[in-house]
Amino acid sequence: MNKKQEAVDDRDMVFESAVLKYLKQKGYKSAEEAFKHEAKVHSSEHMAIHHTLDVDTSVTNQVLFYNSEENDPNRYKESYSKLRDWVESSLDQYKNELSRIMYPVFIHCFLDLIEKDYVAQAREFLDSFLPDHQRLHSAEMKKLQGLGAPGHIDTNDQAKIFRRNKFNVKLCHYSFDLLLRFLHNSGFMLLLSIINERISVKVSPGQPEPLVEEDETVTTITGKDPADTSAINGKEGKWGVLPVQEALERKAKENAEGEDDKEGGKEDGPPAKKTKKDATKAVGATAVGGSSSAASVALEVIQSDIPLPKLDEKAEQSMLSDLRRRVQVNSASLPSVCFYSFHNTSNMLNCVALSSTCGLAVGGFSDSVIKVWDFDAEAKAEPRADTTSADDASGSRSKGPSARLFAHSGPVFAVDFSPDHAFLFSSAGDNTVRLWNMQLKANLVCYKGHNYPVWDVRCSPMGYYFATASHDRTARVWTVDNVNPVRIMAGHLADVDTVQWHPNCNYIATGSSDKTVRLWDVQGGECIRLFTGHRSGIYSLAMAPDGRTMASGSEDGSIMLWDLGSSSADNSVRLWDVASGAASTTGTADAAADSTRGNEATGRSETVPGAAPNSATQRACLKTLSTKSSPVQLVRFTSRNLLLAAGPKL
Repeated sequence: MNKKQEAVDDRDMVFESAVLKYLKQKGYKSAEEAFKHEAKVHSSEHMAIHHTLDVDTSVTNQVLFYNSEENDPNRYKESYSKLRDWVESSLDQYKNELSRIMYPVFIHCFLDLIEKDYVAQAREFLDSFLPDHQRLHSAEMKKLQGLGAPGHIDTNDQAKIFRRNKFNVKLCHYSFDLLLRFLHNSGFMLLLSIINERISVKVSPGQPEPLVEEDETVTTITGKDPADTSAINGKEGKWGVLPVQEALERKAKENAEGEDDKEGGKEDGPPAKKTKKDATKAVGATAVGGSSSAASVALEVIQSDIPLPKLDEKAEQSMLSDLRRRVQVNSASLPSVCFYSFHNTSNMLNCVALSSTCGLAVGGFSDSVIKVWDFDAEAKAEPRADTTSADDASGSRSKGPSARLFAHSGPVFAVDFSPDHAFLFSSAGDNTVRLWNMQLKANLVCYKGHNYPVWDVRCSPMGYYFATASHDRTARVWTVDNVNPVRIMAGHLADVDTVQWHPNCNYIATGSSDKTVRLWDVQGGECIRLFTGHRSGIYSLAMAPDGRTMASGSEDGSIMLWDLGSSSADNSVRLWDVASGAASTTGTADAAADSTRGNEATGRSETVPGAAPNSATQRACLKTLSTKSSPVQLVRFTSRNLLLAAGPKL
C-alpha cells in the first residue's frame, strides 16, 4: 500500500471516529451500532486513532462542532445575521443572486427553532428579520406566525409545504463558490446543513444574471427538482386552433371582403365605410382579439386529442355574425367598454358571468344564491323606475334580477356559461358543482367529487366538458353527462384557485396559491408546462383565441401579460398595448412572470426549454377607465372586440 492510499485510509478513519462520537453524544444507540456494523469499526480503536494520527482534522472538527451548534438556539440568529450582513455588503454584481438564498434560510431557521421547542428564540428570530421578507411574502408569513409549538408544524399547511419540498434557487458558479467559502470560513455548519437539506441549488455557468427588477429575488417551491421542471417544460405541445375555429375566421374574412367589394363597386361609396370594412378585413385573419400586428399571421390548425361535440348550427351562425362585426382594436383605436355595476350587494357578490351577447348577467353570492339578470327579456317589457341592480357604462339601468337560483348550501364562488348560453355552471363552498338550465331556471345536475370548496369552474370553448379548481389542491375535468370527473390533475402544493381552457380544448391552465401556473394535457392528465416567478397566489388566467399566448394575474400587484389584459381590484379597467415595449431578455430554465390585481402591471416571460423564447417587456398602459367605486371582478372581450367588465358598487 503506498503512502497516498494510507493517508486516505487514515483520513477516513478519523472521519468515522468523529461520526461515532457524534452518534454517541446524541444518544442514537441503534444508529451507532448500525454504523459500526456497516463500517466494520470499533469505537475504541477509532477514538485512539483520532488522538494519535497526525492528519488534517478539519472535517472532524466541523462534524463535532455542528453537534454543539445545533443545540444552541442563539446560533441561528447569530449565523443568519452575519450571512445577511455579508450578502448586503457584496458587490452589486453578485448581491442579486446571493439574496435569493436568504428567504429559504430564514424560513428553515425559524422552523428549526419551533421544531426543537425553542419557541421564545423563534419569536425573537422572527421579529428581528421578518421586515426583510414581509413585502414579498406577507401571505406566507401570516400563515406561519401562529406556530407556537413543535406539533403545530404537522398541522400547518404552509409549514408542511416548506418542510416537504425544497426551494429552487439558481446561482452562477462564482456566486455559489463565494457563498460556500464564506460559510466554511465562518464555521457556519448550521446554515450549510440547511442549504444542503432544504434548498435545491442549480449552479449555472457564466456570469450572474442581470437584475431585471429592483426586487428580483424570487425563490419558488414547485415540489420538483430543476431538472424535472426543465423536462416538463420541454414537452411538445399543440398550440393551434380547431378546424371549426379557423373555418369561422376564414368565413368571416371572406364575407367581409365580399361586402367590401360590393361597397367598392358603388361610385360614391362613403370613404368612412370603406375604411371600416378594411379594418374589419385586417382583423379577420387573426384570432388575437384586436392585435393588428398579428393580422397577417395564419392560424395554425390542429385536431383535438379528445372527442368534441359538433358545434350547434345556431351557435355557429351566432359566432360567425359576431366575427363579421368585429372591429379593429389597437393603440390608436381602443375598444368600447361596457361596465356592469351591481348595486345593493351588501359586499356579498363573489363572482360574475356575462354572456357575449350582453343579454345575460349572472352573479354568485355569499348567501348561496345565484341571481340572473335577463336584459333581452327586460328590453321587451315596460321600463320601471324602481331600485336598480346593474348599470352599464352608457348609463342604462335595469330592474332587479329576473330569477333567483337556489340549490347550493355554501357561498357561490364561480359561475360560467356554456358557449350557447343555454346552460350555466356554478361552484360553491359546499364542495359541489351544479349545472343549470337557463331557460327553465332549474338545476339539472349536482357534481360531487371534490372534498373541499370549489373555487372556480370553466366550461370548455366547445361545450360538453368543464373544469374545476378546488381547495383540495386539484383541478378536475368533467363531462356534463357524468357525475364523476374524467381527469384529476394533482401536483400543486396549495389551493388551485383558478382554471382556464386552451382554445383547442387539449389543455387546461391552473393558477395556485403555491405561486405557480401549470398547463395540463387533458388527454393524459399530465403537466406539460410549469411557470414560476409569481410572488403571490394566482387568481386569474386568460387565453388568447389564437392559442399561443396566456395572461396570468395574482394578488401581489402585477400581471403577467402573454397577450391579453386582466382585471384589477383598484376600481379601474386598464387597457394595455401588448405589441409595444422595450425588450430585455433573461434566459432561465423556467418561464417566469410577475402578476397581480393592483396598481401598475408589467409583463415578463423567460425562455422555456422546448418552447419559443419570449422577450421580457415593460408594457405601456394605454388608458385607465376609473369606476366610481366598483372593484373590477370580471374583464373579458367578446368576439366583436367589445370589452365587458363588471363589479359591485360599494
